Amino acid sequence: MSPQTWLWRGFRICYSRQGDAGPAIVLVHGFGASMGHWRKNIPDWAQVGRVYALDLLGFGQSHKPTPGLVIDYTFETWGDLVADFCREVVGEAAFLVGNSIGCVVVMQTAVSHPDWVRGVVQLNCSLRLLHDKRRASQPWFKRMTAPILQNLLGIKPVGTFFFQQLATAKTVRKVLLQAYRRQEAVTDELVELLLKPGRDRRASDVFIAFTRYSQGPLPEELLEQLPCPTLILWGEDDPWEPVELGRQLAEYPAVDDFISLPGVGHCPQDEAPDLVNPRVRDWLLQQVKNAENL
Repeated sequence: MSPQTWLWRGFRICYSRQGDAGPAIVLVHGFGASMGHWRKNIPDWAQVGRVYALDLLGFGQSHKPTPGLVIDYTFETWGDLVADFCREVVGEAAFLVGNSIGCVVVMQTAVSHPDWVRGVVQLNCSLRLLHDKRRASQPWFKRMTAPILQNLLGIKPVGTFFFQQLATAKTVRKVLLQAYRRQEAVTDELVELLLKPGRDRRASDVFIAFTRYSQGPLPEELLEQLPCPTLILWGEDDPWEPVELGRQLAEYPAVDDFISLPGVGHCPQDEAPDLVNPRVRDWLLQQVKNAENL
């Protein structure tokens, strides 16, 4: 499954494909991750569909243009990218599967380009708790410190130094051990998978640009407009996106089902593929069946 290259607006986008028949399934990773974060899911889902995993602009092996010069790293940008990928590479409407901020990306794609999305699967959706609209509901120290930190990161030497402290094997492992409940899933392979793209030139610029991005859509705003069904899975032990808040998303009409996963953290597709793979596969097949019966 060697990576392939697609040119989008002149930028190199890397992706992989597996599977020869069935519905198209496009996988969208979370912040700081890449297509490799789906390595435990692709072989299973490729038995029922044609699975594509891509590196979003700014991540993985894809191009990392300087933020703000020729393009902005926003959910609208990534939504356009995924829709164009479905149009130009996949060639048909696809089911989209996202993790963390990838969930916001796939919902934005469906809202902006409904003709290219058949359904959406969300794994521990980013709730965007540092969004400007949420700031008033945060504890006072978060309301004060978040904008200060974001402004400091905007000073290039400060931001670069901060990124260099994070982009080490020791720090990445520490973050993963916080995010994953199943500690045995945090392997040297996983650490290197996440760390390698951070060595690319301009990786720090992309990291800082997104860390300072507190605008754009909230997940509930997109759910209100979502034109297709969505399945939500949530690792109950996610330290960053509380499951109690996640369950509130189940109230929206577009949500077909909300499944909580006990003993699982922020990246259930990688941490607990034994729980995620069959649930996603069965839902996708049911959606295809439902469409055939219309």
